[in-house]
Amino acid sequence: MFVKDVMVTSVRTVKRDDSIRSVAATICTNKISGLPVVDDDNRLLGLISEKDILAALLPSYADFLEDPVRARDFSAMEDSYREVLARSVGSLMKKRVFTVSPDELVMQAASKMALHNFRRIPVVENDRLVGIVSLGDIHKAIFKRELSKVD
Repeated sequence: MFVKDVMVTSVRTVKRDDSIRSVAATICTNKISGLPVVDDDNRLLGLISEKDILAALLPSYADFLEDPVRARDFSAMEDSYREVLARSVGSLMKKRVFTVSPDELVMQAASKMALHNFRRIPVVENDRLVGIVSLGDIHKAIFKRELSKVD
């Protein structure tokens, strides 16, 4: 079975200049954990996730060394959320992105996801985003195929 057989092709995306506020709204209202970042030609530039957004609230190592007590002020971290929402996607997105092609075997895609500890991976063809596939998509497809074999 191939990635193209199980991938989702209607993928919500964002642009590099979009605000984190719009990403957070999309993530929260659609109950998803992140979004691919694309340019005007649908070329994949990166990924932005709720994990990236929440990580922006945490102090850096330098902050911790400078003032360890203040760096553990969890209320202040939470209060800085408004500032994070005003930032651009490009300032927080992950630029190093693992991808799969539509012609890869689903278990090859699953092994990449397992190896790098993520649940979904963008599907790219000719540098353009064409879909996304999740471990759940792969599992459901294999399960359905197995059910069809039952007499």
